[in-house]
Amino acid sequence: MSLTASTEPVRIVRHPDRVVELRLDDPARGNALDLRTAEALRDTAREVAADPGGAVLLRATGGSFCVGGDLRAFAGRGAETGAYVRAVASAAHAAIQALYDLPVPLVTAVRGAAAGGGIGLALVGDIVLATRSARFRLAYTAIGLTPDCGASWFLPRLVGPRRAAELILTDRVLTGDDAEQWGLVSRSVDDERLDDAAHSAAAALAVGSGDALRASKALLRAGDGDGLRHHLAEEARSIAALADSRRAQELMAGFLAARGRPKADGGRAPARASESVS
Repeated sequence: MSLTASTEPVRIVRHPDRVVELRLDDPARGNALDLRTAEALRDTAREVAADPGGAVLLRATGGSFCVGGDLRAFAGRGAETGAYVRAVASAAHAAIQALYDLPVPLVTAVRGAAAGGGIGLALVGDIVLATRSARFRLAYTAIGLTPDCGASWFLPRLVGPRRAAELILTDRVLTGDDAEQWGLVSRSVDDERLDDAAHSAAAALAVGSGDALRASKALLRAGDGDGLRHHLAEEARSIAALADSRRAQELMAGFLAARGRPKADGGRAPARASESVS
């Protein structure tokens, strides 16, 4: 196993079995997406795309896959909020597109929270594994925003328009088992088995019939790449426009304040370092 030099907080690990691992590696922040992380994700995804080995594995270090946008990075920017949110979304979207366009199979492994932009990042995989205790939540409307990272493009195609609308409009939370039943993920596994199961799936694909797998994936994705690209651009435009609104900024500030409010017993309500909407 070799670790390539890449921009933190996202790393690339190249395994001897031709699995190339793209690893979110900022567990203290729940792998939240601020501009630095989104740009690191974009750059490493492009590096992987240039030399993807036999299969790619996308996973995260720590207890959460990706808790979505870092609201502390978004809040307090006033008139600059929309521009910052758009920059984060655009960088993350470039990563999503690069991963979607990979010629080799992509396996994603989801542990803990996948919220906001973490949903699209999870769903970009060809095969998606999740722990039974994983939690999937869109969470955008709770803070006055619209989906990004391709969530509003992937979801209707995976679970149908009715269920996609429910997930996006009501912020319903799905466990890993729920996500399997809904068709959001390929299968759920026991928490302690996720890393081994995901790597084994990727390794089996990496040593398979490479030409046939690449051709099969090309058929499955035929004609969809441009559709995703245009949709990602519209998602970025929409979320940036709403982030500039007073209502969204009030909701984000209120959410952060609620996370920091003392509990009845005198303790502080628990919050991730990113204060994201998971």
